[in-house]
Formats: sequence, structure tokens, C-alpha cells
Amino acid sequence: MCRVFGVSRSGYYAHFAARPAAEERPRREGELVAEIRQIHAASRRAYRAPRITAALRRKGRRINRKRVERLMRERDIRGITRRKRRGLTRPGRKAAPSPDLVGRDFTAAEPGTRLVSDITYVPTLAGWWYLATVIDLATREVVG
Repeated sequence: MCRVFGVSRSGYYAHFAARPAAEERPRREGELVAEIRQIHAASRRAYRAPRITAALRRKGRRINRKRVERLMRERDIRGITRRKRRGLTRPGRKAAPSPDLVGRDFTAAEPGTRLVSDITYVPTLAGWWYLATVIDLATREVVG
């Protein structure tokens, strides 16, 4: 029969010897994917394939990063990609500094006499939000 199909006898027997391992592979991959999902969730979805591979190796698993990558890609498991932070605005060399109207004295005798403000940028999934506050220096309350 091997001659008819043009297959060597050793190849024929090797094929049958490998069948039990090939049939068990989906079950083993399912267990591995469950572990990958657990590590991924524990990292708050931040870990990608290299870190998950390292975590699996710490647990005693012998595994290749490319296999973890393939399993994650097939099941759409992705690590969160952090955005690169942009640098702050730098004033020009010739720009004059803003005047210090309170003279670094952040006290006030009466409410409403000295108000200071600040602005903060808050990154969200929908884009940047801008938080501007006005604080009364006498009461230290946010008034606007």
C-alpha cells in the first residue's frame, strides 16, 4: 500500500504515531488559552505576548512566544497600547515671562479679593477633556 501511494514505510508509521498527539492538541491549546486569558486579565489587559510568555515560563510551562502570539491573534486577545505622551509646550527664547500678580503670596484677608485659576488636561477614550478651576485664596474653595 505504501508503494501505491508513494509513501515510505517509516513515514506511514510516523504519521500514525503522531495521531494521538495531534488529536489532543485542541484540548491542550484550550487549557493554554484559558491560562493566557487569566494572565491577560490579571494584568488589566496590558500584557502582550512577550510578557504573557514570560509569566507562563515562570509557572513552569515550556512555551514559545510565537505560539502565544498566534493563539492571542486567533482569539483577538490584545494588550492595551499606551499612547506616547507629547512634550509640554515650551516658551520661545525671546518670550517674556508672565507677570506674577500675587507676588507668590497665596493668602487673602477677605473672600473674593484674590482668585487664582489652573487648567488640567485629562485624557479620555473620547479625546482630551479640559478641567479649569478658579479658587478663592481666602476660603480655599473652588468658586468656578
